[in-house]
Amino acid sequence: MTTIYAGKKFRLASLFLTFSLTLAVCGFAATSPNEPSEPLKSTARDRSIAINFTRLLEIRHVSKNKIDEGVSERGFELFLKAVDPTKIYLTRQDVDEFEALYAKDCALKAKQGKLDAAFAVYNRFLQRVDERVALAQKLLEENNFDFTVDEEFIREPELLDYSKTDAEVADRMRRRVKFELLALEAEKRDEAKEKADETDANETTAETPEPIVPGRAEDPISKLKRRYSTLQKRFRQTSNDDLLEIYLTAIANAYDPHTTFMSPKSYENFMIQISLNLEGIGATLQWDDGYTIVKRIVKGSPAEKQGELKLEDKIVGVGQGVDGEIEDVVDMKLTDVVEKIRGKGGTTVRLEVVSEDGKRKIIPIVREKIDLEDSAAQSAVFVVYQKADGTTELVDEADAETKKPADAVAALKVGVIDLPSFYLDMKAKNSGGAGRSSSTDVEKYLEEFNAKGVDACVLDLRYNGGGSLPEAVSLTGLFIETGSVVQVKPSEFGPDRARSLNDPDPKVVWKKPLVVLTSRLSASASEIFAGAIRDYGRGLVVGDETTHGKGSVQSMNEISSVLFNSLMREAPNLGAMKVTIQGFYLPSGVSPQLQGVPSHVVLPQFTSVLEDIAESDLDYPLTFPKIEPARYPKFNLTSQSVVDSVAKKSAARVAASEDFGKEIEKMELYRTSKLRKATPLNREKYFAELDKLDASKEETEKMEEIVNGESGVERDYYLDEALRLTRDYCEALQTQSLAL
Repeated sequence: MTTIYAGKKFRLASLFLTFSLTLAVCGFAATSPNEPSEPLKSTARDRSIAINFTRLLEIRHVSKNKIDEGVSERGFELFLKAVDPTKIYLTRQDVDEFEALYAKDCALKAKQGKLDAAFAVYNRFLQRVDERVALAQKLLEENNFDFTVDEEFIREPELLDYSKTDAEVADRMRRRVKFELLALEAEKRDEAKEKADETDANETTAETPEPIVPGRAEDPISKLKRRYSTLQKRFRQTSNDDLLEIYLTAIANAYDPHTTFMSPKSYENFMIQISLNLEGIGATLQWDDGYTIVKRIVKGSPAEKQGELKLEDKIVGVGQGVDGEIEDVVDMKLTDVVEKIRGKGGTTVRLEVVSEDGKRKIIPIVREKIDLEDSAAQSAVFVVYQKADGTTELVDEADAETKKPADAVAALKVGVIDLPSFYLDMKAKNSGGAGRSSSTDVEKYLEEFNAKGVDACVLDLRYNGGGSLPEAVSLTGLFIETGSVVQVKPSEFGPDRARSLNDPDPKVVWKKPLVVLTSRLSASASEIFAGAIRDYGRGLVVGDETTHGKGSVQSMNEISSVLFNSLMREAPNLGAMKVTIQGFYLPSGVSPQLQGVPSHVVLPQFTSVLEDIAESDLDYPLTFPKIEPARYPKFNLTSQSVVDSVAKKSAARVAASEDFGKEIEKMELYRTSKLRKATPLNREKYFAELDKLDASKEETEKMEEIVNGESGVERDYYLDEALRLTRDYCEALQTQSLAL
């Protein structure tokens, strides 16, 4: 099966290097931390996958480049970075040894099914993990940390070389442990503050970090010791599929950042994400210190209907059926726990959970097919009242009459649609069914807006990382009659020339004013839509200065379709290849690759200053020069006079807004902090800096909610300004029409 996909790959940077960065290197299954780990060895299956993956890479990648010494060197560099991103485990001697042995030909050998480089490096890495964990445990046991000394922990790996001596290894580990202890103190402080806020306790007392007291059940020393033991165990649980995904993806990323290998489990999760449905219980799970924690329960899901499973419950055991044995899942990798909980609709799974109050119980839940509604498009309607004094007041549509200002002189209905991704049920489409899609959901909301007499639409793509390419074309077609939406070059097997993907349907669902909200997180399919709307002059693009800057298209190919007859119904799942097959260009002939789609009106938001989230921040991005523009009609809805009028009024409101003022202050603090590449390990200075840099916490939490599927239309100062700006836009268009 081949899927055309236009999504992005994020590499988010955080203010402080967190422990989870190390854990995120691989997925991990359970063994005892005291058992000697057997070295990983490649299998015939691994070698077959590598041969066919690399063959496909050369044939199908847009560059048509052959695997050579350059690809090998870049791929090996990226593999080392993926295995040990913090440069705290491998030594300079390790890296020099491996570079001499493998750097120049590792990808060439992968073409022959030889995976020596991957397994040799990772087995050495596991050896170093054992050594570093032993050192960390010794440091924690001695507890001779001095938090009054002025020293720093360098948090930017690019500023570090690998440790050259035992003394350097020990010092780097000591600083890391100190940093993690301070981070745990910060967590305890935040928890204490939240608890104090709930009980109206004294704020000063709540903000004072508790000192480190060894021996207490959950004091930072004990917690970090347990965390390092779990870390050691999880790294030992790496499977061949896990390692193969890292290694082949590193080789593929030598071509571009979006060409990857997906293990069978990763591919399964990808297909669930893009189709928005699965069979299971409907809970989002997260791994934390060896436990699987319930972080979210999907509305209307079996878990919600059953009613006993609660947020923050720890899942410690899973049983199949009404009487199957409960299997212990403590310390088991998250993907394995999820696989045990998922299953066919109508079957029962029993979860043994420990609640926050320490009570243990077994919860039976009958699995069902789940539509991930919270990850789908959602809508809301607001009324913008203009008052006699020229100011505006915003109310929800449901409160339009009861909260209408007494001095209102005009009202404008604005419909808002939040679209978190360009999703499409590929299984339904491939089997001849209609299936659910982002364009059909948005069309439904637009029809509702028309029926309600809504005057303007705001389409929010600020956290939309892309998705299905055909969906980007279909969605654009809801706002234009016909014409080119995007140009692609070259097609997967076609000639090296641009091909225009057009909207063939003259039906226009929404003919009224349109405002598109974007950010630097808006990527690929989002940029196709926003770019087409901008090129056509069909609506205003509002947000960060530019979008993400991903101008490439990927296809998804199951490896088994290469190894086995495509007509086989039960071919084994050997994972999949996501490969960049095309560069895409807007109707104007310009590609958003690296430069993104610029906004007509810029609004301050934290995403504009975050590092390592744009295409240009990734390793080895592609470049696409401008091509000839396509033929397409233009609207007169974004003339310079209209844009200038809207931008001027918005800028005045933003300048007078206390909320935007705070946002701008947070952005400046973040910019300043990123100039410093190290974190102080002096406790007083650490917490002083942390308080200043807490600016990013809210935005990070918001992005995590989006990643976990918690989207939706929520009013805040940013959306309120977008609504007011939309009113200004409608007014400017009316003025332009009268002038014409």
